[in-house]
Amino acid sequence: MSNLFWITEYLEETKAKWSTISDYIWDHPETRFEEFASTSYLKTAIQGEGFTIHEKIGGMETAFMAEFGSGTPVFAFLGEFDALSGLSQADGTARECPLIPNGNGHGCGHNLLGTGAMAAAVGLKNYVAENNIPCTIRYYGCPGEEGGSGKTFMVRAGAFDDVDCALTWHPNDITFVMNTSSLANIQVYFRFKGKSAHAAGSPHLGRSALDAVELMNIGSNYMREHIIDQARIHYAITNSGGLSPNVVQGFAEVLYLIRAPKTDTVIDLFERVKDVAKGAALMTGTEMEVVIDKACSNYIPNNTLNLVMQEAMLEVGPTKFTAAEKQFATEIQATLTDEMLTEAYKPLSMNRGDNPLFEDVLAYEQSMSLMPGSTDVSDVSWVTPTAQCNVTTCAIGTPFHTWQLTAQGKSSSAHKGTLQVAKILFLTAAKLLKDPELLIEAKKELQQTVGEKGYVCPIPDEVQPAAAR
Repeated sequence: MSNLFWITEYLEETKAKWSTISDYIWDHPETRFEEFASTSYLKTAIQGEGFTIHEKIGGMETAFMAEFGSGTPVFAFLGEFDALSGLSQADGTARECPLIPNGNGHGCGHNLLGTGAMAAAVGLKNYVAENNIPCTIRYYGCPGEEGGSGKTFMVRAGAFDDVDCALTWHPNDITFVMNTSSLANIQVYFRFKGKSAHAAGSPHLGRSALDAVELMNIGSNYMREHIIDQARIHYAITNSGGLSPNVVQGFAEVLYLIRAPKTDTVIDLFERVKDVAKGAALMTGTEMEVVIDKACSNYIPNNTLNLVMQEAMLEVGPTKFTAAEKQFATEIQATLTDEMLTEAYKPLSMNRGDNPLFEDVLAYEQSMSLMPGSTDVSDVSWVTPTAQCNVTTCAIGTPFHTWQLTAQGKSSSAHKGTLQVAKILFLTAAKLLKDPELLIEAKKELQQTVGEKGYVCPIPDEVQPAAAR
């Protein structure tokens, strides 16, 4: 019996279980480091499969690691389950329809991500137990990917130090093995303290913290012309100092997210932004405090593992969808702009009218590219060889972090993609078990990339994970 046939039969027998798990996570959307219902449900599910639970990894209440077996190799399957604020949405409808006004929603598909990784881990556990193959299988429950860098805190705590390789995926509108780096980032609060005063009666006695925030933002915007093209500076005013315009604002706060292709570049930009903040404080006569929230490194693709995963992906083949699934995808696409769809179809060698769902596997790109986003999988990739793929779960062109993505999170297309990736991750691990030399080669490749300096965690030791405010 081939490994593909084995995992396909297993997933066919258990598919209702995985749909139930992903739908439960979708139904209980929780933001960073507050994923208590999701974590509890996932721990119970995998514990029932014979895994031992290790809790509070990296000091986080909602982080855990489930383990089966002993000895080497040690496989890590990375699962996420956090949602996004403001993306509450009814499922199965192609119109914006929040279930809870301004509520949370799974607008990045992490309900699928955590479930697909778990299905692969449990499938591999049953396979090695059935065939008496020695190895250790771990499922990492990773909280706070969205704006929290949960995995970075886990890496800092040494949770991956003895792992031989990490395997993961992300829901997408196309299917491919990811040979891209990502932007390192740092997220930091700038807090200004001034002096309150009556804005009409005695403004000269006040020192506006809000003025300091605004001047800092202006200065940072002028900086944008003088940074590298790939760098990004985003900000959000998280405290404007109150709702009364006739009070000089005595306190104000702004949250900055600074990104660049390398961690060293991010740190340099951070120092420049800090200087801008100091200048804003001097101009307004206020005091300024800097509080680092989180950070993550740039992703290191591992070509050795990627080629194994690509082989597994081609063996599994593309996902095929029904007419009803394509009809719903077409309805979702009708809510998108022509520009969005044109950009989405451009690299696919497809006409927009051909198919609203991707039913193919992209060829592996040998040359590494740079994606404009960030991920805390990056920090895992610095300490152990890591491979990540993307699998179709939504209509082509669906923008992530939108209601359209949330609306497709419980669809049969999403469930199909979750089972498809479980086969890919399982087969990748099975191939590595069959040829252990590949893991040795993957480790050598990583060592050559990181160099003698090795991994340096971008989050200072004194910074602890915190829930979004």
